[in-house]
Amino acid sequence: MAGRARVICESAALAEGGAGVRFDWAPAGGAGKGFAVRHDGRARAYVNRCPHLGTELDWQPGEFFEETGLYLVCSTHGAIFEPSTGLCVAGPCRGGRLEAIAVEECQGRILIHDEIPQAVPGNGCPKTP
Repeated sequence: MAGRARVICESAALAEGGAGVRFDWAPAGGAGKGFAVRHDGRARAYVNRCPHLGTELDWQPGEFFEETGLYLVCSTHGAIFEPSTGLCVAGPCRGGRLEAIAVEECQGRILIHDEIPQAVPGNGCPKTP
């Protein structure tokens, strides 16, 4: 299956433990949102939906981290998630996970993959529409 990647932001838009970037995410046919953040130097992306009640995580648009910048937090019931895995480590959905979205950083941009990515020979970056 050919992959499709799309740029959601410039790399500089994601600061370590800082504000995230929201984007439209509807690969399953429904209207939805995703988000990307930077943690441990890497871009991470997830569907913006808490496994507990399905509410969006951010307490203000793009604000996904708790005050220390070490964990993602759900604004509705305070569930705490590991940014590197999406695992809920505390709160009503403990043991649940955020749904990961394939993401990569390439040539100063953050790209998400709606399908399996296909590399472009020569620069190592996936094909973008």
